[in-house]
Amino acid sequence: VKQIMEEAVTRKFVHEDSSHIVSFCAAVEACVLHGLKRRAAGFLRSNKIAALFMKVGKSFVPAEELCRKAQELEQIIETKRSQSLQSQDSLRKMPRLPSLTQQGVRNLWIRTALFDKVLDKIVLYLVENSSKYYEKEAVLMDPVDGPILASLLVGPCALEYTKMKTADHFWTDPSADELVQRHRIHGGHCRQDSPTKRPALCIQKRHSSSSMDERPSPSPSAREYVESLHQNSRVTLLFGKNNVLVQPRDDMEAIPGYLSLHQNADLMTLKWTPNQLMNGSVGDLDYERSVYWDYAMTIPLGEIVYLHCHQQVDSGGTVVLVSQDGIQRPPLRFPRGGHLLQFLSCLENGLLPHGLLDPPLWSQRGKVSTEGLSLKSLPGFISRTQIIEEKKCFLPESEMLCAVSSCRAPLKLLCDNMKNQIISRAFYGWLAYCRHLSTVRTHLSALVNHAIVAPDVPRDAFKGLTTDVWQTFLQDCTAYEEKELLRLVYFGGVDASLRKEVWPFLLGHYQFGMSEAERKEVDEQVRVCYQQTMREWLGCEEIVRQREKEQHAAALAKCSSGASMDSSSQKMIHHNSTVSNEVFESVEEVDQIETEPKSEEAKPVPKIPNGALQNGTSSPDSGHPSSRNFSVTSGLSDGSLTEDSTAPDTIPRSAAVPQAPQSPVKPAGQELLDLYTLNLHRIEKDVQRCDRNYWYFTPANLEKLRNIMCSYIWRHLDIGYVQGMCDLLAPLLVILDDEAMAFSCFTELMKRMNQNFPHGGAMDTHFANMRSLIQILDSELFELMHQNGDYTHFYFCYRWFLLDFKRELVYDDVFAVWETIWAAKYVSSSHFVLFIALALVEIYRDIILENNMDFTDIIKFFNEMAEHHNIKKILTMARDLVCKVQILIENK
Repeated sequence: VKQIMEEAVTRKFVHEDSSHIVSFCAAVEACVLHGLKRRAAGFLRSNKIAALFMKVGKSFVPAEELCRKAQELEQIIETKRSQSLQSQDSLRKMPRLPSLTQQGVRNLWIRTALFDKVLDKIVLYLVENSSKYYEKEAVLMDPVDGPILASLLVGPCALEYTKMKTADHFWTDPSADELVQRHRIHGGHCRQDSPTKRPALCIQKRHSSSSMDERPSPSPSAREYVESLHQNSRVTLLFGKNNVLVQPRDDMEAIPGYLSLHQNADLMTLKWTPNQLMNGSVGDLDYERSVYWDYAMTIPLGEIVYLHCHQQVDSGGTVVLVSQDGIQRPPLRFPRGGHLLQFLSCLENGLLPHGLLDPPLWSQRGKVSTEGLSLKSLPGFISRTQIIEEKKCFLPESEMLCAVSSCRAPLKLLCDNMKNQIISRAFYGWLAYCRHLSTVRTHLSALVNHAIVAPDVPRDAFKGLTTDVWQTFLQDCTAYEEKELLRLVYFGGVDASLRKEVWPFLLGHYQFGMSEAERKEVDEQVRVCYQQTMREWLGCEEIVRQREKEQHAAALAKCSSGASMDSSSQKMIHHNSTVSNEVFESVEEVDQIETEPKSEEAKPVPKIPNGALQNGTSSPDSGHPSSRNFSVTSGLSDGSLTEDSTAPDTIPRSAAVPQAPQSPVKPAGQELLDLYTLNLHRIEKDVQRCDRNYWYFTPANLEKLRNIMCSYIWRHLDIGYVQGMCDLLAPLLVILDDEAMAFSCFTELMKRMNQNFPHGGAMDTHFANMRSLIQILDSELFELMHQNGDYTHFYFCYRWFLLDFKRELVYDDVFAVWETIWAAKYVSSSHFVLFIALALVEIYRDIILENNMDFTDIIKFFNEMAEHHNIKKILTMARDLVCKVQILIENK
């Protein structure tokens, strides 16, 4: 539903053949059929959805109308199918019914109900009458899930759907999953591990292949590829000819195919597709997996250096393409009839006005040139393809005898041109390299540690921190140095069974040299501090709850009696509505609350330094003298603070105990309650929504999450709660499963992460560093990002940096990434998050380039790819990128 609504917003329409619609209909059908009673599904009916809707139609008018229309469509499909069996040729000649692919026929009833805008009404009717149609365990019988499902369908049923082949339907419709699948299929010969240069040739392979997610190849890909071979509004078809022979492999004979030349702006692409694929059936699974997809070719002419043309007596001529790396592509053999000459003419016309053939294909006398031809750019034209040169030796049959003499003449010129190109490219490559090194020295040297740490073979760091190594370290702290343990974590992670013990060390709760007794002492100090903090904010919360009850009672009294409330009650109600309606506003807006005049009844209270309501001792560097401890007592309904004689004057602390940054004063009395109330509402909203589908977060554990979050914010009211903090706390609680320990580790984590939130300034620095990194390490991708609306601001990485990629990954991958980031600070880079972000972009760089993505496209792509990444591959590439920058700096 989310993807369909996004598509409707970004493209102003949704096509009926959209891959999102196919997935949506299959999901709805699975929900509707879940737990369906046998008599409701029909004992003998193979189409259970049809049987169910027909039963519903007897008592529900919208379903009755739907059944009539769906049956008419089924009859049309059956008629077309019987006609196709009678004649082989009729399959090509008959008009294709829109939206009736194999998947569309399978979900015909659901699709028809969606397009007729009655699907939500029928599902809601099924939910309201679920006991009649479903077993107890059915989704629609659930008192929560059933109504939610019906509500979710309202949005898609309100949209308009189109059957027309719109300008960009076949080009921008695919989901992120489909784009990745396509790239795996047709990009088998393209490298993905080197972020330096794009491949010269992509072999268009369309059969299913293995993938990291083992998700099936989407069926629309074959149809869309064949559609792309014809004229459309986005790309111009310059030339098309079938029965052009190509020998895909040495061990097989040449096979005929369709050759087409396409132009988009100043870019030209040559495609060759076997004839067997041009005649295939769209819905045929065997067609999708046909071996002929291995042989289909897509060749960007911008990466072709030479074009050799040969005329043969027994055929219409042959063209051999040679790319920049010197590799020759399979020869293209044209049928007789002047088709080779027509192809060259179309190619020459396509080069204008920015390029030409020198000498031209046709001379001023109207004869075909038999001299060597080269393709040159016109003066003033600047392009990546500007140095393409093509050597042609085109000889009509009447001039076959002079073949040797006419082709040998320009051979020296050809060699000289190649020599000049090689020298020129070497010089400009060296110049670009020197400029890059200058940028590295200026911008990137601070992003990595200058000492390169490699995974040594003797201890094989890629195995990570194992149980044996950890137990040896605990028994004898001198057996492994701290940097050795961190190196193991950086290259191989932490064994899952050890994370609860190791993470406190990585986060700074413990120091690696501490003995067991010292660690227990730190734990006890943290526990005492946490319990004290809990008592303080729980007392404050009790007052807040009491105020809310009084406000609610006053509101009810006003409604029932019409009596006006006093000014104090009005003020509280107004404030309460502000809190509930603006839970996602910035904490800075609390300044308005603090400047409100206090009521005359409020008692004056001493101002409390930041860190008070925690213990009676200021931190040594705060500059404030020790003060008495103050706490909130539940009996103070007016919200004032009194001196607590029962609380201890001091609470022992250690360096490992979290300390709040000191500020001049902390709000007291009414201001404190207002500020705490604002944060409390924000926390409660976020906690209830935080990873509620993950097995760990039962109501009891969600309560723990809330306790820790409230305790942290109580100590940091000057910062306040910002949406997303719960996301950072949740994985810590899952691993540590201890409130006090998680509180301490979260406090340590937030020393770095706090700067990423709006009140910090780290995010702009991250974006600037990303721009410098990608400019140096992948200039081609940087150029695309700059040209397509210039999204080199990297705002699409915002959520990555804010939450350390937590929402991009499944939980197990989050654990692996976080512990690598923590160890990287000491091993390779304290900015390792930048290299993970860069690796995420580089993993999909070819897909981004092939689809010419703009800012909207890349946001949509990464949103859909969330939780589908191969994290081992990403971390490996991130470490390689760090090493690459380190080597550049070392060799400067």
